[in-house]
Amino acid sequence: MTANQPFSIPAWRRPLVAIAIGGLSLMAVWNVASPSVYSAESLCPEPVLQRLVTHTVQSGETLESIAADYGLLPITLLAVNPRISGGAVSPGMTLQIPPFNGAAVTVPAGQTWQDLATTYGARADVLFEINGCPAQMPSQAFIPGVSWLIEGSTSTPSTGNATNTPVSTYPLAAEGQVIANYGWQTDPSLGELVFSSGVTVRTVPETAVVAAGSGTVAYVGSDPTLGTLIVVNHQQGLQTRYAQVMQPQVQTGDRVQAGQSLAIATPSTEDSSILYFEVRTNSSLGWVARDPGNYIPALAVR
Repeated sequence: MTANQPFSIPAWRRPLVAIAIGGLSLMAVWNVASPSVYSAESLCPEPVLQRLVTHTVQSGETLESIAADYGLLPITLLAVNPRISGGAVSPGMTLQIPPFNGAAVTVPAGQTWQDLATTYGARADVLFEINGCPAQMPSQAFIPGVSWLIEGSTSTPSTGNATNTPVSTYPLAAEGQVIANYGWQTDPSLGELVFSSGVTVRTVPETAVVAAGSGTVAYVGSDPTLGTLIVVNHQQGLQTRYAQVMQPQVQTGDRVQAGQSLAIATPSTEDSSILYFEVRTNSSLGWVARDPGNYIPALAVR
């Protein structure tokens, strides 16, 4: 995979689980908490670990083909089925299939949902809900997402540090208000859990969108949902994406400096404009979305 490989980004506002594989971005469509998984007595869905389905491997199937059939990454099946050796499956083998990417982890004694959220870079309220809103901490919990799986660790995922990361500049010339955070959250219009792989910032009209760090422009183009999209590659395997912009001032291949103007934020109302911004890191599975707030504190979840 190359940094300039063509890609497209579907509507980020849908109930999507964002993953990255085989290109800059790929979205697997999953209704994370559809009405069918809610019980009549509770506002919480049935725990993910009680919604696993069993798949019997057929002749000719591979781990990759099975994962693709269910809209998952192979790494998820490996994590949920640790007895798979070297990623090889054989006819007759049974696999447990979760409804979306992630894995079950053992909950250490005395830990809280906030402890798990801190460890795995998730939101405590989301972990609580997708695990069935239990009255007491369970011995096992399902953690959604793939970033921490890709890193092969059950410790705190790597995050940026504003003192040494090449991405630390606020992406707008005038600081705005974060109106949609990174990560799992409830979409009020859908009543469903959705994953946003970036942040949406509202600012004053005609605010300049600026590079969050020095780097090389990897892509400038139009997306049917996000409008004009600009992608910049940085050192240390980092990438930033700027969507819902207009009047781009750079071209693919241009070198840019931190704070350099890239475009103008798109008007959303008469008195405001918006920017959709992502930070991603390169991995063996592609460009994986990270929390922009770990690199630019002013964009942290509030």
